[in-house]
Amino acid sequence: GDCFPCPQEGCPMMGHYADRFPEKLKRVDQKYFLNTAADEPFATWRQKVFIKLSGVKKTRGDINLVFHDTQGHTKEYEIASGDLSQDEVYTKFLDVEINPKNTTKIEFLWNKAIFSLLWARLGAETVNIIHGEDG
Repeated sequence: GDCFPCPQEGCPMMGHYADRFPEKLKRVDQKYFLNTAADEPFATWRQKVFIKLSGVKKTRGDINLVFHDTQGHTKEYEIASGDLSQDEVYTKFLDVEINPKNTTKIEFLWNKAIFSLLWARLGAETVNIIHGEDG
């Protein structure tokens, strides 16, 4: 849980490039955690998302972000679900399967959970994304 974002010297790498982090190799009994994607090439990029809503004061529904890349691939991720309020900032860690260097746009989606005759609007006042590793 303390590995985000990467330290100033960069995120340690496993395998062929592990020797670039000699101080990390000196430790004994280390635990390693590796998140993988379901599809090839199995890589994910850790990102921390902050969303501040605007519009109606409170409603029920869910908020998703859709990441688009340069090759036309998309991946959708749920950020929040249930009671939503414009007074809150929704924060979530995502393991995104689209490389941040190849991301062309990020789409904000809001789905209402209940039908209402009143047309309630909800949007994102701000969407901030912090990448786990500079590159």
